[in-house]
Amino acid sequence: MPRSTPLDDIRNIGIIAHVDAGKTTTTERILYYTGRKHTIVDIHDTKDLKSSTTTDYLEQEQKRGITIQSAAVSCFWKDKKINLIDTPGHVDFTIEVNRSLRVLDGAVVVFDGVAGVEPQTETNWRLADNYNVPRMCYVNKMDRSGASFSRCVDMIRKRLGATPAVIQLPLGSEDNFQGMIDLVEMKAYVWFSEEKDSQWEIWDVTDDLADKLKITNAYDRELLSKVGEYRAELIDTCLMQDDAAMEQYLESGEEPSPAVLKECLRLGTLKGDFTPVLCGSSYKNKGVQQLLDAVVAFLPSPTDVEAIKTVDPDGNPNGERKSSDDEPFAGLAFKVINDKYGSLTFVRVYSGVVAKGTSLLNTTRGKRERIGRIVEMFAKEANDLEEARAGDIVAFVSLAETDTGDTLCDATAPVVLERMRFPDPVISVSVEPKNRADQDKFGAAIGKMVRADPSLRLETDRDTGQTLLRGMGELHLEVTLDRMRTEFGVEGVMGRPQVAYRETITKTVEYTYTHKKQTGGSGQFAEVKVRFEPKERGAGFSFVDKVVGGTVPREYIPSVGKGLEVQKEDGVLAGYPTVDFEATLLDGKYHEVDSNALTFEIAAKACFREGIRTAGPILLEPVMKVEVVVPDDYLGDVIGDINRRRGTVLGQLERGHNIAVESHVPLSEMFGYIGQLRGMTSGRGSYTMEFSHYDPVPKNVADEIIAKSGKAA
Repeated sequence: MPRSTPLDDIRNIGIIAHVDAGKTTTTERILYYTGRKHTIVDIHDTKDLKSSTTTDYLEQEQKRGITIQSAAVSCFWKDKKINLIDTPGHVDFTIEVNRSLRVLDGAVVVFDGVAGVEPQTETNWRLADNYNVPRMCYVNKMDRSGASFSRCVDMIRKRLGATPAVIQLPLGSEDNFQGMIDLVEMKAYVWFSEEKDSQWEIWDVTDDLADKLKITNAYDRELLSKVGEYRAELIDTCLMQDDAAMEQYLESGEEPSPAVLKECLRLGTLKGDFTPVLCGSSYKNKGVQQLLDAVVAFLPSPTDVEAIKTVDPDGNPNGERKSSDDEPFAGLAFKVINDKYGSLTFVRVYSGVVAKGTSLLNTTRGKRERIGRIVEMFAKEANDLEEARAGDIVAFVSLAETDTGDTLCDATAPVVLERMRFPDPVISVSVEPKNRADQDKFGAAIGKMVRADPSLRLETDRDTGQTLLRGMGELHLEVTLDRMRTEFGVEGVMGRPQVAYRETITKTVEYTYTHKKQTGGSGQFAEVKVRFEPKERGAGFSFVDKVVGGTVPREYIPSVGKGLEVQKEDGVLAGYPTVDFEATLLDGKYHEVDSNALTFEIAAKACFREGIRTAGPILLEPVMKVEVVVPDDYLGDVIGDINRRRGTVLGQLERGHNIAVESHVPLSEMFGYIGQLRGMTSGRGSYTMEFSHYDPVPKNVADEIIAKSGKAA
């Protein structure tokens, strides 16, 4: 069947932001104004579980009023098809933003007009940088007390290192927010009602606009007095994309047409030279249609972005696959969920066409998959499709072998697409079924949850035999168990959270170990000499072979590397993985009869256990970047409490009428913090936390941890 929407008319975009900036509210308005919904549900109306917004349909999302799982919807605006993914803003669910940005062509970053750039906004912005995703900024909540458009733009410039291209200025703020000035068309859009179907009026931009709209706030009037400055700055920024237009402007002094400015804005946005900035109030139904106009005008179609890179088995780029129906099929599985329809594997189609009943090759795993059913998801609703084409975001139903990050492609033209990068978990808890009779059901359910979420890990404690679930935070793990109850009908109980400590070394040592065993008949013999040396924090582990003269036969050297790789997971201090060091095999000995791969693996493990003890081993702990937002009255108490938690205060920032305290605090000191913070601040304080780095544990604390592990030397 022929293509229904030209590839140039597709926009694959994500809505990303810090928690509570208004992503889901904005998505609800987008669906209403594009005709995909006939009613609007607000987040604060969903906590009774009787209704839900389109994209926050999980029970856990309704109860907490936050997005937990990214949801895909599609709509049309001015004949352009918009495939939109609403992503979470909470740090515990960053994986959802990560994998969404990997397959999206553009993004709308939503900002709270009062708080400006918040911690998770920074994290999401950096993720978008990693994947080279063009984006635009939408300063939301301009109707809130304390909203400041210019402060938010300044934070975008300073904290994100971005170049904002301001294309709208707000008309008033807080209770007197009435619309915005379009600096491209030089027209004012004015609303006199907050009803969802109210129409705006288009006014000319004149010097007495503030008086006509009865804007009395000094800050708002000052901003409007600078319309000419903002317009001149926008023209200068835009014309850097068009030498001919710039030359004509400098020669004649005549301002470029809106069409020229829009084309320059599109070019600069696609190249990442600058980021368009708009404003509005989604909750008060002002500015969403103008945001949609900007999405189709400035954000890329699949043909506007670089062709997807293909890689070799080691992850090195070795080619590309262009976004075209005429290329062989290639798609990336970026998400797996368990649904009432069965297992749904979300796939971004980068090239080619796939029809129902086709057999595809999973090149990541070397397995074949038959595509029995293709659906386009509208949040939780599935619409059947006969085929999927380049540029589409679809779901394949009930694939058995495909996980997040796998490549599906035409078996006659196999490729592997660039893989996704996932964060390591920083917290773990022991989990078990509430009822022993549910053991098998519990195991199957938790296995499906881990398969669907690559930021979860499942392990068995070697000493206790307990099942350990690792994740990104307390909320992440709580929600996982709660979803097992609602989606699989099995309840679990959770132990106290455990910190994912690491071990490393502080000095370089060379150690020789000889493994010798004689048991009658042929014995066992291997000798290895290994140099262990520390690397910089975050560098991981590497094994280097520097054997000369054949003292260790070539076929046994991989066994030495394997032995070290396995043994480093069981550190010598407290049994935590050892990281950030290099092991170099310098020399060794072997026996013609008694040596083999196993003896060298055993020797390497023992060499690690004994050699690392002499290399100044220390414990490392995860340190979190914590931002606490409180009224000024409680600032002293909060800072004092952070210091008591072994934290380091980095600075303070204004957040509307509140103060944001930025700090680094060890994760082990942050468990249960929200309850204590609310007690300290009479319920008026809030905080966000994300992983920052690993730091050495102070000796007195390390001694306690080592003693508890029972592994002290």
